[in-house]
Amino acid sequence: MRHRPFILWLSLWLTITLCTGTTAGTLKTHRVFSSNMVIQRDKPITIWGWNEPGGKVSVDFGQEKAEATADAESGRWEVNLPALPANATGQKLTVTSGDETIEMDNIVIGDVWVMNGQSNMAWGLNATLQADMERAQAHLPLLRQIRIAPNESYTLEEDLPDDKVEGWNVCTPETAGGISAIGYAFASRLQRALQIPIGIIDNARGGASIESLVPRHKFDDHPLAAGYADSVEQSRAEFDWDAAVQKLVEKWEKDVAQQREKGVAEEMLPPRPTRKDLRSWNVPGRSPSDAGACYNGMFGVFKGLNIKGVLFHQGYNNAMGTSCRPKRYRVLVKLMVDGWREDFGDPTLPVGIIGFCAGSIPQTRENFETWSVSPGAYIREAQRLGLSELEDPTNTAFLPGYDIQIPGLHPHKKRAHGVRAARWALNKLYGMEIDWDTASLVSAEREGDRMVLTFDKPVMPDDMSTVPRGFSIADESGKFYMAHAAYPLKKDVGIWNVANKNFDATKAIVWSPLVKQPVAVRYAWARSPMGNLKINGKEWLPLQSFRTDEWDWPESEDPSESLVDRGKSRAMQQEAAERLEYRKIEEAKRAVEILDRLKTLGREDPETGQ
Repeated sequence: MRHRPFILWLSLWLTITLCTGTTAGTLKTHRVFSSNMVIQRDKPITIWGWNEPGGKVSVDFGQEKAEATADAESGRWEVNLPALPANATGQKLTVTSGDETIEMDNIVIGDVWVMNGQSNMAWGLNATLQADMERAQAHLPLLRQIRIAPNESYTLEEDLPDDKVEGWNVCTPETAGGISAIGYAFASRLQRALQIPIGIIDNARGGASIESLVPRHKFDDHPLAAGYADSVEQSRAEFDWDAAVQKLVEKWEKDVAQQREKGVAEEMLPPRPTRKDLRSWNVPGRSPSDAGACYNGMFGVFKGLNIKGVLFHQGYNNAMGTSCRPKRYRVLVKLMVDGWREDFGDPTLPVGIIGFCAGSIPQTRENFETWSVSPGAYIREAQRLGLSELEDPTNTAFLPGYDIQIPGLHPHKKRAHGVRAARWALNKLYGMEIDWDTASLVSAEREGDRMVLTFDKPVMPDDMSTVPRGFSIADESGKFYMAHAAYPLKKDVGIWNVANKNFDATKAIVWSPLVKQPVAVRYAWARSPMGNLKINGKEWLPLQSFRTDEWDWPESEDPSESLVDRGKSRAMQQEAAERLEYRKIEEAKRAVEILDRLKTLGREDPETGQ
């Protein structure tokens, strides 16, 4: 029994060493480094940490070795090793200073991707559809993940707290369920296709607004962003810390009194709350809604690490009607990617943005106009246009996902998003013969009482239908009604027109009996929109939602102003409901007229040639 204290101490020491890769001494590495990690291939390898100021540090990785001296004030040290090719053989990383040694095992070299955004990106595989089948196939020793827990900060952090990261995990059927569902679908396809190690850093934060995901130093680059950042600083300066803490204290006093009545011992009672106990949501500048807060503590915190690229999926918090600011969102998308590229030293860092997901009641003929009043559609547009302003189609992509529909704040269909992203990456970034493409609207021309849209590639349903759905049309009043659409026929063969060689799928003729002088068209314009067009008719290539008008969502450049008050919001919904009812009544009255027109909508008029 006299050896028991030593055994307990040794057990504790081994637990600390194996879980974190560090000892309890002065020497430490950044917490992004641990056993089982993936190091980015073909880029210089930077490893850093802290030690006693002025202390000598030696780093060995495989056959490479480097030395450094800890800074005389901060104690920070850093070494740079040469770039190495992909290597699936686990190697040891050893960091030594004096009699202190840190050892990390089973480190491989491959590509490292960051999974950034909010809860729909963080959503784990276990909670998604077909998780059982994916887990059963998850014998992927060359797929690794590290998860960073919520860690918002007003200032850019140097390291991650112990309780915010558990180190890198190897993907197995037992561990796969905790991996980001989108990240797993994406990374597992890359790993199998490329046959190299793939690492994913999951730093998505549930409830995060895009403002918190943009590097803080980028807000000065645009007036809209700078004005917003100034408003955050003002809110922080006016914040009453004492009053906020006092609310916690009052609740604490009540809870403690109740526990004392129950006979809870004094040493078991919770400590009196202080400022550090305030929820980040309630502290200006630290909230997941505020400028740079999530980036400071969850992304920029490891910016010395080389990575391959970023996959981004976000939008819910910015698509809420009273906080939706599409113009600012568009600006922030570009600033965000620019900032990532600057901070990670890669001006062409690949970035894929998965469009704001569908997650409400689907749009149908029965609710079409009502559900068209959608701030979410403007956020999708802002994501796509903000990314396009980088003018880097080789290394960036907007990946529409509105067609993957299932109700709920967290739609459980995640696999398709990750697989589509993998198609993009394997095609554009890795040069593999994997089908992926985009299409764009070339023109929208009025011809009489209809609009003729032209695309740069064929767009058609993937279910053999020849009827395009999801269009709305408006005249100068700006009142949009659900529209009928057809393709121009090249050869009329009756019911056999399903073959795309019989119609021109690069054009769509859009018409409504309620709009005599159309000026604008929208497509897939709702949170969970009706819209069945796919590029070249491929299920995995949905055509992005778009509009040809400039009737923007109501938005103020003043961050302190409320956007859509409840009264105006109700008025917008009421007006849409009236349009819906009007359209239903009129279409019922004109049913024969509409059917006759639809018979000729895609056919050439022998008299006019149109």
